[in-house]
Amino acid sequence: MNAVFLARLQFGLTAGFHFLFPPTTLGLSLLVVIVEALYLKTRDEAYKRLSIYLVRILGTVFVMGVATGIALEFAFGNNWAAYARTVGDIFGAPLAAEAVFSFFLESVFLGILVFGRNRVSERTYALSAFLVFLGSHLSGLWIIIANSWMQTPAGFRFEGGRAVLESFWGAAFNPSTVIRFSHTILGGWMTGALAAMAVAAWLILKGRSRDEAPAARLMKPALIVFAAAAVLQLGSGHAHSMQVWRTQPEKMAAYEALWRTMDGAPFTVFGIPDEKNEQTLLAVRVPKMLSLLTQLKPNARVAGLDGFPKEERPPVLVPFAGYHLMILFGLIFIGMGLAGLRLVRRKKLLTSRRFLKLLIVAVPLPYLANEAGWVAAEVGRQPWAVFRLLRTSAAVSGAVPAGNILFSIIVFTAIYALIAVAGLTVILRTVRSGPGHPLVQGPEGDRT
Repeated sequence: MNAVFLARLQFGLTAGFHFLFPPTTLGLSLLVVIVEALYLKTRDEAYKRLSIYLVRILGTVFVMGVATGIALEFAFGNNWAAYARTVGDIFGAPLAAEAVFSFFLESVFLGILVFGRNRVSERTYALSAFLVFLGSHLSGLWIIIANSWMQTPAGFRFEGGRAVLESFWGAAFNPSTVIRFSHTILGGWMTGALAAMAVAAWLILKGRSRDEAPAARLMKPALIVFAAAAVLQLGSGHAHSMQVWRTQPEKMAAYEALWRTMDGAPFTVFGIPDEKNEQTLLAVRVPKMLSLLTQLKPNARVAGLDGFPKEERPPVLVPFAGYHLMILFGLIFIGMGLAGLRLVRRKKLLTSRRFLKLLIVAVPLPYLANEAGWVAAEVGRQPWAVFRLLRTSAAVSGAVPAGNILFSIIVFTAIYALIAVAGLTVILRTVRSGPGHPLVQGPEGDRT
């Protein structure tokens, strides 16, 4: 058993499971803000019921995200002690800032959303919804800052075997932070919006009269968020790919299974990379498209994997598959968004059973897209823990035996399975309850 491989596997499993929840939080928090604004504007009680309903789902997702994220913090000091010693002075700062400036902001005001509906004024409640939205997005920013620094480190000097911060702004807004943040946020908006549309679709298909009005009011704003984010993501993804080509050319070569440097490089639509023989089987390519997309010149030179030492090349199959799956899902989302808007124009959005069923079936796709993009980015950075600065093999804790790491993987898998079952049970029960139950007057005002 290899300790480096097992440490990477453990972190990949825990981070991958955790990453199911933050994107959902980003999208749902945006929709809660929108629904609260619509309630204040229209005074339609259906929007109030809908807000209470979404907050209940959001609260469960947030708790699951917190529970699964704690292990990641400890992993850096346990399995990646050499990493923490070498770059911890820089990497630890955004993680600490995320806890102090974002997590507490989000959790405190989410508490108001969950428990304070009848205890604060309507405008204070709406402000709390906005602060939850702001906190979740600031949290995402700090995490992206930390991860982006690993991809494109900047604003530091190397002294005595440790990375020392020279410029906070240079490190925080390194060459990949802004575009990676926008790409992640748009992915989160799509994830939360599609999940909300699927819930609304399920309620409409169930045909319970008490739920129809709130479900109908949720569908249109969620669709607008989803469609807009899907279209914007096309431009964001292209800009991100150009950034990867500029700052991590070997990663882009792996994304495209470009084995040799060439002028007028093609874009590979489909293929099966054969790393042993450095060829792509069953390749379907668009001539000169990669050069055009990266440099706006059809005959421009693009660096292939042969331009880098073999010991510094990333794996190819996994980044290639993740990158192309992400693109495929992105195109599907654009098609779904445009189809939904077409139904809105024809006033058939709520009556097209085929489209409503499609929304339910498609719920896993944005999660798969998020995971595929994350895996492509992280595996494509290998063999570096911090790009061209610290190798992954040198970042692992030498004092932790492989057997201990394997045991922790088994324990984490069991615990996360329990969290998944318990959380999914609560979410499904909340979804089935519906938002249409009447508001009953009580001594403290409207109660659900």
